[in-house]
Amino acid sequence: MLLNLIDGLRVVFVGGKGGVGKTTVASSLAIAHALKGHRVLVVSTDPAHNLGHLWDREVGDAPERLIAFTDGDASGGIVDGMEIDPKATLERHLASVERTMRRMLPERMRPHAQRHLALAREAPGSFESAVLERVADAVALGLEEYDLVVFDTAPTGHTLRLLTLPAQLTTWTESLLKNRDRSERYSAAMRSIAGTSSADPAAEADAELRRTLIRRRDRFENLRKVVTDRLRTGFLVVFTPERMPVAETLELAESLKDIKVPLAALVANRRSPSDAGQLLKDRRDVEDSQIERVRQMLPDIPLSELPLVPGELVGRQALTNFARSLS
Repeated sequence: MLLNLIDGLRVVFVGGKGGVGKTTVASSLAIAHALKGHRVLVVSTDPAHNLGHLWDREVGDAPERLIAFTDGDASGGIVDGMEIDPKATLERHLASVERTMRRMLPERMRPHAQRHLALAREAPGSFESAVLERVADAVALGLEEYDLVVFDTAPTGHTLRLLTLPAQLTTWTESLLKNRDRSERYSAAMRSIAGTSSADPAAEADAELRRTLIRRRDRFENLRKVVTDRLRTGFLVVFTPERMPVAETLELAESLKDIKVPLAALVANRRSPSDAGQLLKDRRDVEDSQIERVRQMLPDIPLSELPLVPGELVGRQALTNFARSLS
């Protein structure tokens, strides 16, 4: 049933409160789609990076093969994985800015610009912006080379901040472009009065800066369009049927509605069995009341339930066995 809820989507964000099994659900969904012969990319945006721990192997900052299927209906199906490293991403971005700065700025201004870059490393929002750029890259790569991209996201608060950034950064970049336009009109008038060529270094630097801002604006605007497109994108909220995770799930659903990110489905994870002793039966009764609360508050959102399983789901064989149960 769970597979049917996201059938046809190209981008799926798996989110929720920390510790509810987001990484397990994201990886199992990826494998389940690969078992249908699809090419899937699973991306961790969580700084804790549980993806490698779950697959029991190293997972790097670029896509690498986690599993491939060659038999039957699964033939050709693959799962590639990556863990976004925000620190490495930020350092690459700042190095690129510094290279551009060296081309564009006169020698006397470079020390001041380098001090500014040093402060930018620790500035609020720098890491989130770095992660967002990689998310935009992963979405673009996924739409071009994969059938599905699954994002294993950080706990709720971090993810909501990340999802609000595309619109904010698009607006901010538009403001910068308008300021550059006003500045360029003034500079053009001054060059005309002074008889200076429009091909002077300062004009070329302004043109390069404008091209950079336009590329950045377009990247974030394209990401915003994809993330808010319910025909291509869906958010899947994972929760355990307990009071606190349910409360956070309901708040997350409201926040997603506010920022126009489509909520595709809910997943109640680790459901206690009703026939394995009185303790688990009593626990399931409590879980039933919490699930009913979710159904009443979000009646139009499909809800799927996944069972509590014995042992740990670690390694590709355990994950594959669990993924087969999703279909």
